[in-house]
This record gives sequence, structure tokens and C-alpha cells, in this order.
Amino acid sequence: MLTLAILRADCYNSPKVVVTVFDIYQLEQLLAFAECGTLSGAAERLHLSQPALSRSMQRLEAELQVPLFHRQKNKIEFNENGRMAADCARQVLDKCQDMISRVQAFDRSQRTILVGSCAPMPLWEIPPVLSDLYPDRTISSEMRENDVLLQGLRDDVYQLIILPYPVEEPGISCVKYGEEHLYFSLPPAHPLSGSKGLYMRDLNGETMLLRNRLGFWRDVTDQKMPDTRFLEQEDVAFEELVKSSALPSFATDVVLRREGNPVNRVNIPILDKEANVTYYCLYKPRGRNNLSAFLKTLPTA
Repeated sequence: MLTLAILRADCYNSPKVVVTVFDIYQLEQLLAFAECGTLSGAAERLHLSQPALSRSMQRLEAELQVPLFHRQKNKIEFNENGRMAADCARQVLDKCQDMISRVQAFDRSQRTILVGSCAPMPLWEIPPVLSDLYPDRTISSEMRENDVLLQGLRDDVYQLIILPYPVEEPGISCVKYGEEHLYFSLPPAHPLSGSKGLYMRDLNGETMLLRNRLGFWRDVTDQKMPDTRFLEQEDVAFEELVKSSALPSFATDVVLRREGNPVNRVNIPILDKEANVTYYCLYKPRGRNNLSAFLKTLPTA
């Protein structure tokens, strides 16, 4: 049970400081009454008996040394003091929850490195490197939207994130990580398989195979190829499907270096500027000691 102590000056009797102590749970009870409007409703929400809740509110009034309620027969409601106290209680509880979240996030950061990425490629490479460099820590990773990643770094949810653009923001460091370039992977019989380069509009409207978890790349394909029918496939089955399919798909230079060129496929560079990305690693400078070994592997860290 959390207990809150408030220091206040007893202006009426003496200049000494008086300590008012009450449980955080009493503030939750006060807020429940404000939201439910009745003592019975608040008691039901809190899984308390109504007499127990009533006694707790009386203790809170005694500890604050002010009345909080108008009490009538079979009816109780806030007075002005009570309404103000409920507003203050909401702020205090929000601050307490924020403190708990921050402390828990900090504790996790000491034992876990959580990496967030905007695309699959960085997650193929970075977590294995971190596991080798930090064998005594748990390495976790996930792919999320750019704005979620950046806010998560600000809130200490992530220790490292990868975005497809640089960020200049106080308290955040940004280092170039690498590049990735998108290709069309076509069967030899496709009418455009002899092209030196293609724009996404050239295949807009066709049916294509697509990996089901592409991160920000999915936004790019949806925007540039709105009339295309994408058949999403799991990663584990994707390469085998590509080998046996007559449908176009995507590849990247990183995938081709990692997995090789699929049999009976022609890879053609995509010429749209959106098909080329530079990735950036973002981290908080105060966490640099935790990631110093990894940061030394980056070209400009």
C-alpha cells in the first residue's frame, strides 16, 4: 500500500510544519466516488462494502481537516472542497502511475535491450550482434510504426530504435546505420523482365506476392501501387512460393545478399526515390554506456 505524506504549515496555531499522511488508495476511492456519483456505485467498483468506504472517506476528511461532502439522509455528495480534492487526487494518481512506469522502464533497461525497428532488415542484423556483445542481457526486438518507436524511445520503452529518416531532437542521438534498395523480382516470362529499371507505376494493377510484415515498406507499396492486389504470405513460406510462382514480388539488395537470388527470377531495380532508404539508429546519450560496444561498430558513432 502506497502512503502519501504532505507537508503543510499550520498557519493558525504556530509556524511549525504539520505532516498529513494518507493512503494512495484513499485517493482512488475519492476518484471512484467522483466518477460514479454515489457511494454504493463507488463501493461496488472498488469491491468494498459501503460502510467500509464511508469510514475511509471520513478518515480522509479528518486527515485533511476539511469537510469534503454534503451529507443528508440517504444522500451524500461532494461540496466544493470535495470537487477540488477529486481533481487533485486525479493529478496525484496520474503522477504516481507515471513514476511507476518510469521506474519500471528504467529497471527493464538495465536488464533488457529492447530494439524497435521500422522495417525487417535491421532486425535481421542488430539483435544477433547485441546478443554477442551483451551475453548477460536479454535482447528483445519488435517492428512498429515510426511515431510509436520515437515516442517509445522518449519514454524509455526502447533503448535503441531504427527509423528511415534522421531525427534532430534534444536528448536523442542519431547515427546512420545502413541502406536498403527495393527491387522487383519477376519471372523470366514477365513482359517487363528485360527492363534495366522500373517504376512502381509500371506494375500497378497487377497481382503480386508480398511478405506479410514489411514495416514502413508496406506504406510505400500501398501509396505507390494503389491498384495492385497483394497476396500476403508468411516469411517462412515466402521464398518457396516465389520460386514456384509466376507472380511478381519484391526483393531488396539486402535480402539478395542474405538469401541469394531465387531460381528463375529476374531482379530489376525500382527507380522511385521511395524505393531507396537510409536507416538511422537512435538512442539516448545517457544510455550510451549501456550500448557503447554496439555503437562502436557503427560508422559514425
